[in-house]
Amino acid sequence: MVAYSGEKADSSKTRLKAGATISLNSNGIASIPAFSLDKPAVMASLTFVKNRFSYEPLLAYGLDFKPWFIDNWLHYKLVVKPSFELRTGINLSTFFSKYTPPEDVTLNETILQGQRYFALELTATYKLSPNSYLLLSCWNDRGQEPGTLTGLYFNFVAERTDINAGKNILLAAAIQLFYIDYDGNNDGLFISPKISASVRNVPCAIFFQAIQPLTSNISPYPGFRWNIGISYTL
Repeated sequence: MVAYSGEKADSSKTRLKAGATISLNSNGIASIPAFSLDKPAVMASLTFVKNRFSYEPLLAYGLDFKPWFIDNWLHYKLVVKPSFELRTGINLSTFFSKYTPPEDVTLNETILQGQRYFALELTATYKLSPNSYLLLSCWNDRGQEPGTLTGLYFNFVAERTDINAGKNILLAAAIQLFYIDYDGNNDGLFISPKISASVRNVPCAIFFQAIQPLTSNISPYPGFRWNIGISYTL
């Protein structure tokens, strides 16, 4: 992570911190992992932090350079303790999907249609140790256009980072359990393990993620998905 500041060196509480992670994914997985692009994607995650506020945009594109989705998360930490944090957030996002005009329209090609979403978030994080934590969050997701999804997303994550696997290899492992309860019988409980590996002091990592529905009535049925990729952190 890179920090930018116009303050003095001892003014860490007012310093603006900025960072970015860029990843290439074999099967783009959305912010809610029940949904995916089902083809390779490039994703860029940015972070800007100052005091208790943070702005975290996420941009996702297909390899054809066509946009897939854009998130704009603004977070505020309500509680900051050595082992516990509670934050709230809002997100203005746009998903892009293919749209074919009706036959009576002269435009005879498929175009991209943007669908806007507004979400509210509440997330609690408990640190078990400097390298492990538990996270529990809830999103209230509201589609703004006719036909978009509206509902709740519950997410639980347990993760351990900086696992030594040799002299210079570091591993990180996480297990994610999430439930979506959306209008229109778009419900489901999913489990998603993820593991990543990196070389010490090298900003690149390779990762693998799997998503398996435990129960779901989403149509079409999402089924088992997996994703492998490489990321670079600035």
